[in-house]
Amino acid sequence: MLRLVSLKLGRLYRYVKLAVLGSLAAALVLNTHSLLASLQRNELSERRFLQLNKCPACWGTSWCRKFLNGQLRLESWGRLRLLDFFNVKNVYFARYGEPREGSRRVVLKRLGSAQELADIDTKICRRATGRGRCDLLQALPATEFASLNGDVRLLTPGAVEGWSDLVHCPSQRLLDRLVRRYAETKDSGSFLLRNLKDSERMQLLITLAFNPEPLVLQSFPSDEGWPFAKYLGACGRMVAVNYVGEELWSYFNAPWEKRVDLAWQLMEIAEQLTNNDFEFALYLLDVSFDNFAVGPRDGKVIIVDAENVLVADKRLIRQNKPENWDVWYESKFDDCDKEACLSFSKEILCARVTVDHNYYAVCQNLLSRHATWRGTSGGLLHDPPAEIAKDGRLEALLDECANPKKRYGRFQAAKELREYLAQLSNNVR
Repeated sequence: MLRLVSLKLGRLYRYVKLAVLGSLAAALVLNTHSLLASLQRNELSERRFLQLNKCPACWGTSWCRKFLNGQLRLESWGRLRLLDFFNVKNVYFARYGEPREGSRRVVLKRLGSAQELADIDTKICRRATGRGRCDLLQALPATEFASLNGDVRLLTPGAVEGWSDLVHCPSQRLLDRLVRRYAETKDSGSFLLRNLKDSERMQLLITLAFNPEPLVLQSFPSDEGWPFAKYLGACGRMVAVNYVGEELWSYFNAPWEKRVDLAWQLMEIAEQLTNNDFEFALYLLDVSFDNFAVGPRDGKVIIVDAENVLVADKRLIRQNKPENWDVWYESKFDDCDKEACLSFSKEILCARVTVDHNYYAVCQNLLSRHATWRGTSGGLLHDPPAEIAKDGRLEALLDECANPKKRYGRFQAAKELREYLAQLSNNVR
């Protein structure tokens, strides 16, 4: 019965999508002349489209030469401003080419909706002048983003704690890492804040406060094995990252063998972000099918939305020994009626060394029967082969990982699930 309902909801989603596409086609016919003009323009070379005039209240300028020289072009549909109504997240696909090299696909992000970006300006103005509108360039020097001037040697926890999920409980070690790996400066490599230009410091702090995703990608880069998309650069309020592939959602009905491999990778990601040699725990606070993508060639799963990542420094926790710091923490199962629900306490994530949050998030929101997304249910591992369903081990491990019945049951279930999925994956390769 539940499967039938999910199928009906899935069909309804497709019908709505077709209706929207039909309406869009009609609008395209009625606006042919303006559409042809927009298709011929390269807006990525226009300072206004990039919102370069907002700097240093922007994400950076390291890729401005590439943008302004026309080395990036929006893909055909992305050039139609009419479609911006549907592009709520302000994410674009573009082609990037270097001289004497072929072009490749990249993803461009404004890091917020139009309203969220407008709110940035409003907040800056209110902090500086008490009014909702102002000249940003004149207002910035009166905000906390300019208070850390050239006389300040280090970016310290007291200055930025709580500004965003990334620095909800920052250690000095984490902040030194953010500054040292900051990509929007020519002199990267130093953890000294005073080595940055005034404009670079403000860009770093504004990014940290409003959407720290670029800083996550820079500080935990894919080149070093971290499971995040590769950061390329920024210009104004547009960030470029490497295109990974189709969203995980597009593999929901892939062959069983493929889904098993993806599930194993997701559990490995949960393990890597929880336990690693650097002793930083990176907790994913927003886990859904559209926050992951799969490489078309290597089949590798990568996190493509890293805005809501909380980083806890396990070394600092062991050093400070807050109350119950060494007691294992079990996340509470959240059986809500919405998609991609998670229950967590940021304060506890910041104060415990052993936490099962990432296992819980992946099992509940992606793999188990509790996972719901776009009108479907059953999770990525829905409808297993008859022999696996009859054996019952996979279902039992997924249930215990999502909603444990035993004390510390999720820790053991996650370990066994990783091993079992690895076994199944090796059997089908």
